Amino acid sequence: MSMPRLYLLDAYALIFRAYFAFARNPRVNSKGVDTSAVYGFMLALLDVIEKERPSHMAVVFDIGGSQVREELFPAYKANRDETPEGIKVAVPYIHQLLEAMRIPSLGVPGFEADDVIGTLAHKAETAGYEVYMMTPDKDFGQLVTEKVKILKPGRGGDPAEVLGVQEVCDRWGIQRVDQVIDMLGLMGDAVDNIPGIPSVGEKTAAKLLAQYDTMEGIFAHAEEIKGKLGEKIREFADQGRMSKVLARILTDVPIELNEADLVREEPDTEVLKGLLDELEFRSLQRRLLPSSTPAPSVAGSGASASSAPASGAPAAPSTDGQMDLFGAALPTVESLPGSD
Repeated sequence: MSMPRLYLLDAYALIFRAYFAFARNPRVNSKGVDTSAVYGFMLALLDVIEKERPSHMAVVFDIGGSQVREELFPAYKANRDETPEGIKVAVPYIHQLLEAMRIPSLGVPGFEADDVIGTLAHKAETAGYEVYMMTPDKDFGQLVTEKVKILKPGRGGDPAEVLGVQEVCDRWGIQRVDQVIDMLGLMGDAVDNIPGIPSVGEKTAAKLLAQYDTMEGIFAHAEEIKGKLGEKIREFADQGRMSKVLARILTDVPIELNEADLVREEPDTEVLKGLLDELEFRSLQRRLLPSSTPAPSVAGSGASASSAPASGAPAAPSTDGQMDLFGAALPTVESLPGSD
């Protein structure tokens, strides 16, 4: 019997990626609503459903940021810009679409999606699942095991890429995936405003870890490290320790692995069709509901328009968008194929 496969999607990482992919040519429907982020997110979601055929699935959202990290370092993620209006409009629609597709939207107040995914991935692996974390976020490398992998979204028409233990280690130049946390603690993370140690970049961090194994090992031998680098390491050791704590993804969030709730089910076709008609996603409707006929619509174009989010839907977090898995620039519109 084959092993069940759980796919956990990093909601906001995919939503921001989709939104900025269409930044130069936003998708706006005939009502003037910017549907770029919704459309791009749905393309990513459908790609997983059609190509991977998961037995279990969930989409994980941030709810209220990370209380423990913000208490430790109030400036954590404080560098992020206000959420674009197009994303504020998109999030309620995405929740409604997921509900219509009977795909769970998960989140725990006071914890980031990373931590919820880390916790569920750990529990699912223990329960006998093979787990795929769909995200462009580099931090997830620390969670990878033989049964827990990253599914990195494709770019430029390329298929999604599966990253296991060897791929993560090769990319960072490290020996073990848990050293990703040391790497981030040493070099910092500008996206999350994690300071790290000044003058320590990726190559220097990898070289130090190759010699001393862990951040703690580096600090234990700090007096042996010569020149300006040694001075910075000794001066900013406490900041490095704090940065490592900030970079570590939690695996003990208070959330249960309710396996029955994660089983893929057939969608509520009537509700789903109504939403797809409203958004004027005709090609997506043909893929999701091949037996139905899309309602006639007039596709909008030009600059993005905005609309008030649906009442009661979770608000999008304040952020300046997401980088690719290893810090590459965000994709252009051509990276998300297909149009209505």
